[in-house]
Amino acid sequence: MSRVARKTAIPLSDLIREYIQASKLTAGLNTQRIFAAWDAASGAGRYTVRRFFRDGKLYITVDSSVVRSQLSFQRDALLEKINALLAQDELFTCDDPRSGCVKELILK
Repeated sequence: MSRVARKTAIPLSDLIREYIQASKLTAGLNTQRIFAAWDAASGAGRYTVRRFFRDGKLYITVDSSVVRSQLSFQRDALLEKINALLAQDELFTCDDPRSGCVKELILK
């Protein structure tokens, strides 16, 4: 059994990141991370009926008009919270052209 020299050893986190990029899973993984960040930042996950993300715009459909109006007042703060949560996530890559950071929040 041969030993791997420290010079050639690669951290597991780098290998996972390379595998995700090589498998072209970045866009799908980023989208799921964005949806999870929405649930955590808004607290309205149980009222959310549909989620859709494209070109920096996060479209959220909420089944309660009261919740939707409360969230619309907090739109800017929610965007900041979502992007802060995504910045802390090691697997999220903001430079992906298909699914980067959230620039706009659209509530329906």
